[in-house]
Amino acid sequence: MREILKRDIPASVVVFLVAMPLCMGIAIASGVPPERGLLTGIIGGIVVGLISGAPLQVSGPAAGLVVMVYDIVQTHGITALGPILVLAGAIQGVAGLLRLGQWFRAISPAVVHGMLAGIGVLIVAGQIHVLMDNKPLASGLDNLMAAGPALFGLLPLDGSGGEAALLIGLTTIGAMLAWERWRPEPIKLLPGALVGVVAGSVVAAIAGLPVAYVAVPERLADAIALPEAGFLGQLVRPDFLLMALALAVVASAETLLSASAIDRMQSRVRTRYDRELVAQGVGNSLSGLLGGLPMTGVIVRSSANVHAGAVSRTSTILHGVLILAFVGLLPGVLALVPTAALAGVLVVTGLRLVSLRHVRALGRDFGLMPVAIWLTTCTVVVATDLLTGVLAGLALSVLESLPLLRRPGFRIRQTEAGSTTELRLVGTGTFLRLPWLLSALESVPEDREVRIRTKGLRRADHTFVNALREAANRKPAGGQRVLVT
Repeated sequence: MREILKRDIPASVVVFLVAMPLCMGIAIASGVPPERGLLTGIIGGIVVGLISGAPLQVSGPAAGLVVMVYDIVQTHGITALGPILVLAGAIQGVAGLLRLGQWFRAISPAVVHGMLAGIGVLIVAGQIHVLMDNKPLASGLDNLMAAGPALFGLLPLDGSGGEAALLIGLTTIGAMLAWERWRPEPIKLLPGALVGVVAGSVVAAIAGLPVAYVAVPERLADAIALPEAGFLGQLVRPDFLLMALALAVVASAETLLSASAIDRMQSRVRTRYDRELVAQGVGNSLSGLLGGLPMTGVIVRSSANVHAGAVSRTSTILHGVLILAFVGLLPGVLALVPTAALAGVLVVTGLRLVSLRHVRALGRDFGLMPVAIWLTTCTVVVATDLLTGVLAGLALSVLESLPLLRRPGFRIRQTEAGSTTELRLVGTGTFLRLPWLLSALESVPEDREVRIRTKGLRRADHTFVNALREAANRKPAGGQRVLVT
């Protein structure tokens, strides 16, 4: 226990410092008050952390859901978030209890990364307006088309509030990137986002610039928005149910993608995916009842947790406690943060979601079809909406696998020899068959070595092959190794 606390307490402080600016920035970008993002971070840390199936994963408001939440708020009002979130959480919980976690992991990585890239483009387009203390427009395409004219509209420079806010935003971005490039070794764990926000806030305070600041309530209890009259009736609205289903699918895919990445980064614990889905469902339903935002497992916070040396769920829980304590005791400090500084953090976050390195890797390893899936998903997300983009990507994934579906079926032959479990793959591997492979891998005890033989595998799509690679590259937990031959 002493060793756990010795490593988890410092890690929780690092995650807390990473989470604070992101929780507020994501809330503002979603069109809701910043305290709702902080409330979501508290629930994600304490409640989800206590029951999570991925102990080192940190949950909270995610940039990947900004576009969907903003659209809901603009179309139906902020009160619609509550019932939609409760429904989405219930869907996630039922999916976890029915052991459907592997199906969410079977979504093509080209679709997931294409979705995130489209979201990144829309975040950047919207936050460019916030960088000048303006409100984003209702549509992502409108934001994209109006970004250039908005910037040129500052000319000629006359020291207006828009120019001052842009200066704060650019200061934040510059300080954040510079810190991450040249951070001193003794304090390398200090997050760049926090450094950027502090730099922007200090410049605004010293220069006395006329910019907008974050508005936070004096008490955290004022941020809690309990269900109003008619809440139960909204739970049966068909349009709300459809939005909840879309939210549950996207949030679950992003959560399990993050959990899989955390498994590859460390060998301390291994994710139990179905339990993680149930935990996310509980967290989202509770967030909906209290007036928070949708949450997912977030790779930025989770990777910071791993790199800071966390060894158990204690770090995740403590980071939620720290947010609660900070908001409860020092709310006035948050009011010193310019909104343009948070917009600067989100611009960097959005740009990083557009991972061209991932696209190059897809083309190099799997050919043009996965690149086409990525590009189509990204373009349709930007041009229409998140759900349509994901459905377009999934349709192309099915199209990619159609030639393979006409070939012989897929089987796994499992044999035991000493301390080794051998899985022989026979037939054709597609993303539709992936849950069987993932379930077989999860069923092997952690103290046994796994050998996956692919000699009998005639053909496979890129999603199936990518899963085999991830299994082989995953850092072993409990002494387990996975060898793919």
